[in-house]
Amino acid sequence: MSNNRHAHHPQPVVVQPADLDLAAVRAFVAVTEDRYFSEAAATLGITQQAVSKRIAKLESDLGVRLFSRTRTGAELTRDGGAFLHHARALVGIADQALEMLHARRRSLRVDVLDTRLAALDVVRAFHRTVEDMEVEIITSDGLRSARGALAHGSIDAAFARVSGTLEDDLVSVPAYLEQAHLLVARDHPLAGLPQVEAARLSGMTAWMPGNVAGSEWAEFWDLFGAAFDIRIDVTGPNFGWEHFVEEIGSGERVGLAGEWCRLPSHPRTVQIPIVDPAPMYPCSLLRHRQNRHPVLAALTRFVEGDFRPYDPRRQWLPAPDRAAFHRPPP
Repeated sequence: MSNNRHAHHPQPVVVQPADLDLAAVRAFVAVTEDRYFSEAAATLGITQQAVSKRIAKLESDLGVRLFSRTRTGAELTRDGGAFLHHARALVGIADQALEMLHARRRSLRVDVLDTRLAALDVVRAFHRTVEDMEVEIITSDGLRSARGALAHGSIDAAFARVSGTLEDDLVSVPAYLEQAHLLVARDHPLAGLPQVEAARLSGMTAWMPGNVAGSEWAEFWDLFGAAFDIRIDVTGPNFGWEHFVEEIGSGERVGLAGEWCRLPSHPRTVQIPIVDPAPMYPCSLLRHRQNRHPVLAALTRFVEGDFRPYDPRRQWLPAPDRAAFHRPPP
């Protein structure tokens, strides 16, 4: 009686499916429809030799012969005929996917944080320079949400103050510096001044209920307050811009805002530029390195061309922002 404990049992051979080259499948469909390799080459915009190479590769990947050449052109073999339906389905699905992506890319999705802020004016100015461009404006939580949205492709660009180190796949371009203004009631002692020196604000409390803890703008105003001895009061509730301006106009509080912020009109609220030095809020354009939106590069060039660098002789920036917004002399 033989002992089969150590008998060798051959393992079944597992045949891995071929990874089809979509360009080769597209060439196969073109030859089928045009019957001649030369005609298919003209349809695809490539050489006849390239068509032949693609068909040869496809036949090699599939392990079958797809065409036989006759005087009347390329005729499908039985295997070629069996493959044709699936090949057309593959090309059709690919075309639908490309069409879907192109449709999604018709609009440039830009995060401006808030539609009352200066970033929206930048996008509007750029839009006037580009014909037939659709723009979708997104508002968000600033840099905290923009990082993930850029990485996932749900937005194409974002305007924000860059606080800290960015991920390697994100690119930041300085966009603009916006001068800070003081907001006071019309009967406030400073209301009649055309501008106010930063030193005169020492000891003052500025009310900014929209300064969300952990946001890049809250950090900016905290650094500003520390530099000029100004207390930043973030107590709420935050009922929006209209309520903010109304409270300032009532004379109970003073506030701070950017020069280009489109604040709601209020008859008793006065906006005064801060100077000597002028505190500047830094805003950058952010994008993902792998984003290939056809308009994104043009937006980046527009922002770079309109940028005015930091002037340390008359402006103030927090130390972390100075290097990015300072343009050294040529």
